[in-house]
Amino acid sequence: MIDILQGFLAEKGIYMLTFILMGLGIFGMICCGNYMKKVVCMNIMQVAIIFFFLTLGQKDGGTLPVLVKDIFEAEAYINPLPHALMLTAIVVSLGTTGVALALLMKIKEIYGTIEEEEITGKGWKK
Repeated sequence: MIDILQGFLAEKGIYMLTFILMGLGIFGMICCGNYMKKVVCMNIMQVAIIFFFLTLGQKDGGTLPVLVKDIFEAEAYINPLPHALMLTAIVVSLGTTGVALALLMKIKEIYGTIEEEEITGKGWKK
């Protein structure tokens, strides 16, 4: 039984990690009332998506996309396109996080808090 579990985790563990991270990010975005926590959960979702695309770019027995002696068929190489696209996604993620943090600083300056209920007025007693 343990061998079966280890084999499953070795083959499908990264997919399980991806779905756990995605679920955690979605849960946090829905349930957290603090905007800083929402930004962190958004980053967790972005990491899950990057993990997912990078795992799709892998193949068993594949080698780096550099010409190796005696290997001329394309099937022997790993596709570099998902890796290049995810490098771009990482840069976009950092930019998004930077803009979100700048907006949070401005929200904190204007409203004095980053709690959603206090900003929207649902938490205030009139």
